[in-house]
Amino acid sequence: MRECISVHIGQAGVQLGNACWELYCLEHGIRPDGTKLGAAPPVAAHSMYSCSSSCQQPQPQTCCSHDSCPNSEETFFAETQNGSRVPRAMFVDLEPTVIDEVRCGAYRRLFHPDQLVTGLEDAANNFARGRYTIGKELAPQVAETVGRLIERCDFPQGFLVFHSFGGGTGSGFGSLLMEHLANECGKLSRLLFSIYPAPRISTAVVEPYNATLCMRGMRDRSECNFIADNEALYDICRRGLDIERPNYTNLNRLLSQVLSAVTASLRFDGALNVDLAEFQTNLVPYPRIQYPMVNYAPILSPERANHEQLKVWDMTSACFDRSNQLVNCDLRSGRYMACCLLYRGDVAPCEVNMAIQRLRSSERRRVRFVDWCPTGFKVGINGQVPTVVPGGDLANVPRALCALSNTTAICDAWDRLAYKFDFLYSKRAFVHWFVGEGMEEAEFAEAREFLSCLRRDYEEIDGTVTTPTAGGATVVDDSLSWSQHQPQEQKSQQQQQQSPEDQQHQANAESENS
Repeated sequence: MRECISVHIGQAGVQLGNACWELYCLEHGIRPDGTKLGAAPPVAAHSMYSCSSSCQQPQPQTCCSHDSCPNSEETFFAETQNGSRVPRAMFVDLEPTVIDEVRCGAYRRLFHPDQLVTGLEDAANNFARGRYTIGKELAPQVAETVGRLIERCDFPQGFLVFHSFGGGTGSGFGSLLMEHLANECGKLSRLLFSIYPAPRISTAVVEPYNATLCMRGMRDRSECNFIADNEALYDICRRGLDIERPNYTNLNRLLSQVLSAVTASLRFDGALNVDLAEFQTNLVPYPRIQYPMVNYAPILSPERANHEQLKVWDMTSACFDRSNQLVNCDLRSGRYMACCLLYRGDVAPCEVNMAIQRLRSSERRRVRFVDWCPTGFKVGINGQVPTVVPGGDLANVPRALCALSNTTAICDAWDRLAYKFDFLYSKRAFVHWFVGEGMEEAEFAEAREFLSCLRRDYEEIDGTVTTPTAGGATVVDDSLSWSQHQPQEQKSQQQQQQSPEDQQHQANAESENS
């Protein structure tokens, strides 16, 4: 068995971790105290798997990289001497409030106390405090906890890191921890699940600084980074789940369902993405182009589910619709480099093939691939039926689809972040709070340059050179100065606005000056 270690950083990572482990326990038949239930979750009758008499668990017809029973919780859970299960996870925050809710909550007996690591003072939404001052004090304890988690694994395959780009702990301490994992555990895969700054919703004024600095700090230290923004999640909750005023619990339970679908093939039998390294192989064509988008369907309330057919084609089509994506951007504006379709539940391979053929031949041509990637789709079918939290917002459905796609349309998110960063940094607003925590001001310029380089990398892949726009203003490529872009445009616009007499007078004046 190849184990995965989950690391939940900051308020966003910890609260998302609560929702994820609640769902994992339901899927694997584990009680809140860690003891095992008698019956396993149901498996769909129509799946691509056959049952082995020696294991009495679904076995794939193709080769699987797991060495033991594939429908085992040992990838994410460790077994104690008394038979209880303990998550292979660490929760870390620079202040204790959020993790204290875990220590006192319904699942307090599930987690090992040493794996709940807290400091005494928070990062105050400051990247520099999380990375250089407060975070550095907690780093040795976190490194020791990570070492113990690795020692308890027989064959660790990597880390799943949950955090927020915009918070002080998630960005600052997150980049510090990723640096440690890259240096000390370089052979293990590192996948990130990140909350990205939303277009119009923000929890901190300095969120653009934190996110840009975090992206630079984590460069070359992760293999794949799945991102979501709260605004897209709010829209999904309102539109699909009929929740008028969604809260963080609604958002985290929705996101946990998506993350369960992404990790299902790590925890259950699956022919695609049975290893963390395969995420990178299937989705990341170049090391820096590592930000796949996530779409999920169906997202239905229990009331709506009674009136839906939930066909495979309907799910497949919905996963290429803007209403089901976890990041606000226009998919029609970009090209796909890779796409993995991860089906769960009662899904037949022939239905999947028909849906993909129909998607390819669609007149709307919503899915456009780059010229150098003719293969297109990679498909995985997992027989495990989706599980929902009892009394939750999501309907219990027999099948679901999670689409992971690496597309140049994600540039919309980079453009918005760059615009907000430039808006603040042009006035050097709030910079002194970061410099006062030991950070060099030059790091701001370096982080902004990294964002520009990332944007240019995506442009080169797309084969187009455009001037990105965000927030109604033009974001100019850093390689050219403002004066290089503007004079000819301004001159032509001024000439159009001038009368013929004024233009003649100006021409005479220019000839006299010459």
